[in-house]
Amino acid sequence: MLAKTDVQDNQLVIGGIPATKLADQFATPLQVYDVAKIRAQIHAFQRVFTENGIEYAVSYASKAFACIAMYQLLAQEHVHIDVVSAGELFTAQQAGFPMGHVSFHGNNKSIAELEMAVRLHVGVIILDNFTEIKQLATILEQEAATCDVMIRVSPAVSAHTHEFIQTGQQDSKFGFDMLTGQADQVLQQVLAQPRMKVVGVHSHIGSQIFDTTGFQIETKKLVDLMKHWQTKFDYVPAIINVGGGFGIKYTDDDQPLAPEKFVGQIITTLQSEVAKEKLPLPAVWIEPGRSIAGPAGTSLYRVGTSKTIPEVRKYVAVDGGMGDNIRPALYGAKYDAVVADEVRPTGKTELVTLAGKYCESGDVLIKNIELPVLHTGQVVAVLATGAYGYSMASNYNRNPRPAVIFVENGQAEVVVKRETTADLVRLDQPFTLGEANK
Repeated sequence: MLAKTDVQDNQLVIGGIPATKLADQFATPLQVYDVAKIRAQIHAFQRVFTENGIEYAVSYASKAFACIAMYQLLAQEHVHIDVVSAGELFTAQQAGFPMGHVSFHGNNKSIAELEMAVRLHVGVIILDNFTEIKQLATILEQEAATCDVMIRVSPAVSAHTHEFIQTGQQDSKFGFDMLTGQADQVLQQVLAQPRMKVVGVHSHIGSQIFDTTGFQIETKKLVDLMKHWQTKFDYVPAIINVGGGFGIKYTDDDQPLAPEKFVGQIITTLQSEVAKEKLPLPAVWIEPGRSIAGPAGTSLYRVGTSKTIPEVRKYVAVDGGMGDNIRPALYGAKYDAVVADEVRPTGKTELVTLAGKYCESGDVLIKNIELPVLHTGQVVAVLATGAYGYSMASNYNRNPRPAVIFVENGQAEVVVKRETTADLVRLDQPFTLGEANK
């Protein structure tokens, strides 16, 4: 996972700055993003499409990590974004992100969220259920507006990944079922809406996928649907959006393809299938999130206490944990870690369990990892934490969330301030009902 440039004199270096220096300057726990790695992965995706002459959009999945600075960085790289809430949409607006490059997802968009999307003129609203069609039609009529939409379908493809992050199987809360004819029903309804323009079809089969087979099957099914819609309704989608889910390397046990290799296989399958069905080649949209943000992120912690249970385990506690990275506790996600000032052990090592500071037995970041003997105050770096760490962070135990910094070319800046204890009570209100009983 670490490139040669990430280690200098056996020290972890992020964006040209030693991790220990970043920890000293910005305190810990700290979420650090290497901006060059974000740009490099975006460029790799873009290159696959341009080399194959495919019209495309790389649409970053905001749920992986979103803040104003992230959206501004994505805009620099001419990337689209997908959002799933008013909060993400508002953040994009505050970042000055071009609304025409925004896709609005969600299986339960509120009326207020749909109104916001329409008034901000988002590029496309991705329809997920029949109720939403009626609500959106009413809003468009009230606003005397029009909008582009995509239809999200469930292609009955179960990706080989954790059940919590499978989304393309038939039994899913997302999308219109293809097997029972729901996809046909929704197309008919939307084509009849004068203020909606159907620009494409969308599906997403899951996350952290290592095998191209699921994407090949998904692509073939979408082409089959295109042909079916052409025959039955004289309609051919101009865009197919195959979602994201390209797996990344968290530990040595993970052996994924480079994310852009998945896209290459999707393109090859698509070209073959549309030629077979004599269909026009559609534009291809993808929605990577983890594969862009994940490898670029590193969590820095300081060692606090340790506890040895003879012949059982040694716990080493750090100053963060499940409050800034819930994934290990939530669904057993695995990570690798290094000691920031001794990346490659030069002396004695020991098997430890890296635990967090939160009042939960399950607050364990990494179970059984071989590291140099750790001492209080040392900086430990947990790698590839850029996706679904800070975005799922909480104030559990009334702990403030960490700062987030971007580092590039030897310069670092805070893009999300560290919360303070005062921030924790900012929305609290005093209890007054008891006053009457005095």
